[in-house]
Amino acid sequence: MSNIREKYNKEVVSKFRDKLEYGNILAAPKIVKVVINCGLGKYLKEKDATDEIFESLKIISGQKPVLTKAKKSISGFKIRQGQEVGVVATLRGARMWYFLERLVSSALPRIRDFRGIELGNFDGRGNLNLAVKEHIVFPEIAAEKAKHIFSFQVTVVTTAKKTEEGVELFRMLGFPIKNE
Repeated sequence: MSNIREKYNKEVVSKFRDKLEYGNILAAPKIVKVVINCGLGKYLKEKDATDEIFESLKIISGQKPVLTKAKKSISGFKIRQGQEVGVVATLRGARMWYFLERLVSSALPRIRDFRGIELGNFDGRGNLNLAVKEHIVFPEIAAEKAKHIFSFQVTVVTTAKKTEEGVELFRMLGFPIKNE
């Protein structure tokens, strides 16, 4: 079991119950899922680059991602309807907790000039959106073997009703959030 999951079950739920005066421990906000999303963008025409992105996200997420297709044609971007334009993986359960553990403990500290997660990365409902600019910050990816460096988005969806609840949840879990 991951450290973040244990911390959530043992400490965070009871702190939310005491600090924010939730009557029931099930009312405390929890993490529902993690969505890892990568647009293929400039690599649409390069088959080997799209395969590398797919395999890298497979290694990072721990499960097979899904190729997303364009819903409609956009001539300005040279995209046709049905063309594969992105890769997405949705993590729940144990895989989600292990990914969050790796993200907080090993990937975020390896990001160059990282000063913490800004409060602007939270939406109005307590969900966290992060942009990882280089996929090689994850220790599973060998930087020497990576031919193409790509970025992707990580969205952590919670049951929090307000941004403040979401921020407090992530702070209690050990996410490095800036104080502003």
